[in-house]
Amino acid sequence: MDIHVTLENGFIPDNYTKFAPNNYRTNDMPTVNFPVTITDIPEGTQSLSVSLIDYDAVPVTGFPWIHWLAANLPVSNIPENLRATKQGISGTNSTWHMVQKANEPENPDINQAYIGPMPPDQTHNYTLSVFALDTKLDIADGFFLNELRTKSNGHVLAMAISELPARN
Repeated sequence: MDIHVTLENGFIPDNYTKFAPNNYRTNDMPTVNFPVTITDIPEGTQSLSVSLIDYDAVPVTGFPWIHWLAANLPVSNIPENLRATKQGISGTNSTWHMVQKANEPENPDINQAYIGPMPPDQTHNYTLSVFALDTKLDIADGFFLNELRTKSNGHVLAMAISELPARN
């Protein structure tokens, strides 16, 4: 299985990062995901899952920053603005941590959505992972990465990983 994201000048396009235009934002945060082309999906695949994690965030936040989790996606390419298609299940991203720390109410439009890269200090590399699964997972909106990993165990037919840089 292979995945491809079209880059601009070697970076995730600005529409999907901290430079996103207003119509690609929710509460001033970039919430429209970039499209992902997926080829050579194995036979028997029943669903896909995706994660986008910024491991370069550790020196800034103290932990890898989860930008995007989604599961039970159709066996096809991932379209721009997946959430608007109402396909799949949305997982919890790392903005949830900030909300909990500040004692603010959760907002699924932010906490359970794609949140585009916003590197504060330098260019970061974002790890995009797509998994082909032999089942649809028994998982609900708001799941966490650990639950996705646990429920996927024993069901992964193939995976593809790509490192995607986003500019500061």
